[in-house]
Amino acid sequence: MATLQLEDKLVCAICLELYREAVTLPCGHNFCRACIEDHWRRQEVDCPQCRTPFTQRPALYKNGALCDVVETLRAAEGQPGAVEPVPSTSGVARCPRHGRALELYCQTEKLCICCACTVGQCQGHRRVLPDVERKEQEKLLEEQLEEYRSQAVQAEEQLKELQQKSEEIQNSAHTLALAVSNKVTCLLQALETHRDKALQSIEQEKAAALAQARETKQWLQDHLEHLAQHTEQIQELLTCPDDMSFLQRVLLLIPPGSLAPVPSLKWNEDAGQLNELKKTLDQIYQLLLRDEIGPVILRDVDPNLKEHKGPLESVPRPVCSLRKELRQNYRNLTFDPNTANHHFYLSCQNQRVKHGSRSQHAAQPGRFQLWQVLCAQGFEAGKHYWEVEVSDHSVTLGVTYPGLARKNLSGQTDNIGRNPCSWGLRVQEDGYQAWHNGKAWRFLGKPGHLLGMELDLPVGRLSFYSLEPQVQLLHAFSAFFTQTLYPVFWLCEGRTITLRQLPGAKPYSGPQGEALSPC
Repeated sequence: MATLQLEDKLVCAICLELYREAVTLPCGHNFCRACIEDHWRRQEVDCPQCRTPFTQRPALYKNGALCDVVETLRAAEGQPGAVEPVPSTSGVARCPRHGRALELYCQTEKLCICCACTVGQCQGHRRVLPDVERKEQEKLLEEQLEEYRSQAVQAEEQLKELQQKSEEIQNSAHTLALAVSNKVTCLLQALETHRDKALQSIEQEKAAALAQARETKQWLQDHLEHLAQHTEQIQELLTCPDDMSFLQRVLLLIPPGSLAPVPSLKWNEDAGQLNELKKTLDQIYQLLLRDEIGPVILRDVDPNLKEHKGPLESVPRPVCSLRKELRQNYRNLTFDPNTANHHFYLSCQNQRVKHGSRSQHAAQPGRFQLWQVLCAQGFEAGKHYWEVEVSDHSVTLGVTYPGLARKNLSGQTDNIGRNPCSWGLRVQEDGYQAWHNGKAWRFLGKPGHLLGMELDLPVGRLSFYSLEPQVQLLHAFSAFFTQTLYPVFWLCEGRTITLRQLPGAKPYSGPQGEALSPC
């Protein structure tokens, strides 16, 4: 207790700690040299304790006696540089700076402090009672626990979902691999059967051709022998001296006959089973180029192979991630017969249109005089995607406002993209042309037969995709669409366009047959 009272007398009034190189001011008060110099740098030159002003900074002299007392106290306590917390028999924690009981909590420094700290290091800081701070910290910890529990539940659910999806992927991959393996096995067996028949046919054709060659060769050799015999008889007759004998023997000569044309050998490399094998290989090649493999029918297969009876099982190829994402907004569309050009023939429940040479419909106000047709469905909001299959080039697909002109215009085969109210993509023999408002963008390349269109009305984007042999973005228009948009198509004579239908596609109840207003 006496040590604590002595310590209070040897504390700097600025830092509230034991003096460190104590210096004395003219007024008689003592401070740490560093503390008083720092005080004078920030404030007026005066005494922090009695507020005595100085006209100029007084000289600071070390108080040797006071410094010796402080060093003696530190040496007695065994602490050369700092004050340790004073042990308490009552179990109350004490401040490591001042040895006083910890009574407050400094939220600024996040430390427990004593009352002396409030006039020193923690002066001006935000301070609260320990029990108040504990309640606040307990509340935060409880909130963290609740958050951790919630995260744990979510993590467990995600683990279960991930495990379920992993199992689904494994099962799907196994099923797909088995199906592909079975399909390829059937194809190989069918091809082997065609190969065996083709080789057998080649052997038969070869045997027949070689037999014909041997027969022709034997006939030519016999003819040569007859010619040689007849030549010998003539030479012998020419040496006969008697005229009567000569004349009698001349009548007995039998000529071997003239040399007939040699028949050509019958040999055709494309005949029989070889030609059938080529056709089968072409069919398989075309099917492999498609994004989805349909039923494969291999004719003339050995009936003894049970696996080859009837069409092979259809195994769809995996759909790429981009196309799978696009198909989330797939729309099953149909053509509007009331807008179809009179040369168009609609079939398959208005899902296919063909341009024929004969007139199919009577004239009416909403029908196109151009070789064009609209879809019955229109879009005024949301995201939509559909796919079309074209039989050949010289077709145009796009979207338009309902007021697209129906009449023929001189010098134009179609008006899709030739005005501000329509956007189109022309499929040409050597590539594509994107059209809008009379401006065209050309893209070279071999066009495909399967195309996709995505209409994103919230974003204001119309995208055209080529889907074979892989998904590829052809062109995208960005525009601010102000009216309902209808898919529109133009096709040259003899061409066919089919609207692909996706089973399970989300139904869309959009506008049907809106009133027409001119573009």
